[in-house]
Amino acid sequence: MKSQKKVVVFTGAGMSADSGVSTFRDADGLWENHRIEDVCTPQAWARNPQAVLDFYNARRAQLDEVEPNAGHRAVAGLEKYFDRVVVVTQNVDDLHERAGSTRIIHLHGELRKARSERDPTVIVPAPGPTYLGDKGPDGAQLRPHIVFFGEAVPEYERALEAVRDADLFLVIGTSLAVYPAAGLIYQLRPEVPVWLVDPKPARVTIPNPLTVIAAGAASGVPPLVERIVAAETGE
Repeated sequence: MKSQKKVVVFTGAGMSADSGVSTFRDADGLWENHRIEDVCTPQAWARNPQAVLDFYNARRAQLDEVEPNAGHRAVAGLEKYFDRVVVVTQNVDDLHERAGSTRIIHLHGELRKARSERDPTVIVPAPGPTYLGDKGPDGAQLRPHIVFFGEAVPEYERALEAVRDADLFLVIGTSLAVYPAAGLIYQLRPEVPVWLVDPKPARVTIPNPLTVIAAGAASGVPPLVERIVAAETGE
């Protein structure tokens, strides 16, 4: 029988790094050799939409060359043992979906989707490249369905709701430096246990029971999931 406890898994760029997906918060501050200001801001889109589309088309194509890693698969496997498992991710790739997770909140958007530049609620699938001249159902130019720096995070309220009634909370591969997403950990009830998995774990001051595992997602998450499943379900 599945546990009735609710598990929330909060993931960042480190979750997908072991799959070969580039992160941008490395020492050079670049993402695939691009300045974030040139590809991930409203100003960049207004100034040079073609460059922005080209950048995200390349990121979308990269997804065809990578696969979910053992960490993604372990997270998806939690659904076999818990009735309620929600993944809240800062990542814009589709690796959680491809690993088998079924309840995913993408805080920062999704590469496989595009949206109207006029109405952010008009969202369409974008399995392949998008171009200048591609229009949404409302007749407006399609732009990447990505939350650019400086824009509101539409899914944040859903994430808050998911976190506030969590019974178990896993944090994987995030520096806890990007707000408002990083603030989610402070919305937990104080008795909820937290596990933090990252090669260079952030320092976190929370009232919750905290276990820190200094490891990458692919190596650190599967044994952790096994321990949690055994402790909570006896399996």
